[in-house]
Amino acid sequence: MNRLLSKPLAQLEPLAERWRGSVLQQGWRLWLKELRGCLPVWLRQSEQPEQVYHWPLTEPVMVVPDNVRQVLVLAPSAVLVQSLQLPLAAARNLTTVVGYELDRFTPFDADQLYFVARQERRTPMHLKVTLVAILRERLDQILLDCAALGLQPHQVDVHGLGIDLLPAPLRPRQRTAGKGLQRSLPWLCGALLIAAMLLWLNDRQRVLDAMHARVQQQKAEVTEVQRLRQQLLNTRGAAQYLIRRKAAQPPLAALLNELTRCLPADTWIDQLEITDGADVSFSGQSAKASALITRIKACHSLENAQFEGVIQPDAQTGKDQFSLRAHLHQETADAPTTDTP
Repeated sequence: MNRLLSKPLAQLEPLAERWRGSVLQQGWRLWLKELRGCLPVWLRQSEQPEQVYHWPLTEPVMVVPDNVRQVLVLAPSAVLVQSLQLPLAAARNLTTVVGYELDRFTPFDADQLYFVARQERRTPMHLKVTLVAILRERLDQILLDCAALGLQPHQVDVHGLGIDLLPAPLRPRQRTAGKGLQRSLPWLCGALLIAAMLLWLNDRQRVLDAMHARVQQQKAEVTEVQRLRQQLLNTRGAAQYLIRRKAAQPPLAALLNELTRCLPADTWIDQLEITDGADVSFSGQSAKASALITRIKACHSLENAQFEGVIQPDAQTGKDQFSLRAHLHQETADAPTTDTP
């Protein structure tokens, strides 16, 4: 796991070296300083306080709260400050490059010094670097003296330089409020981005659900319209069929007029019935009922005439009682049809 993490960190180290002490970093610090000045007092009080101690210390240090950052400031005469001019390629890994060349820039080897190499500015041809170094045994003794006086510094700075000479193993792991905020900003941005994506997806899903509901509603409306249209077509077809059937059948007055002409004068009708199936049935009395079939054949409105039941004589009138059934003759034989749109 450590190997997997060390490789990406090693790749980011050149970028970190180029950032430390660069003009962009200095501008960033100035901008943050101006920004803090614009904040309300109650908000600025939430920042981690800082306590500065100048070396040499003359008296024991008072105990401070844990949230106070303790900074030990050395005089410029206590360190070696030198301006260097390096190739532009050195910016990729400035600390390593300067560490290899310490014996050329100073009278000491790299294992004898604590040093900080800060990039000041960049020219088209060279890199301007400030080297701050101090003997290890001297800084170790200063830290021991500080510990005896009750001071465990979080940073060892040089007056007017704004650096940190404190050895990496001695640097506290606790994060200051500003650094914690800076380190949490990428995670916060990532969380906000994920939240925005989820909100966008939720909104898209809501729109899709609304569209699906509208489509289903429109489908139901189309189905209902088609049903009503088919019902209307069926009703219209049935109405047209009835109209054609009614037009094909002779009027009742015409049928009675024709029966009056076809039947003999000694025949009268007691009952007449016309069914929906165009069947006509009538009964009555006649002097010669057996000859009625022949007489009815002369009626153009009736066809297939036949007796129903037996002809019986009536003792009171002396005539024959009969009952006939015939079918109305239609000009056109229509049947209901289903219209197609």
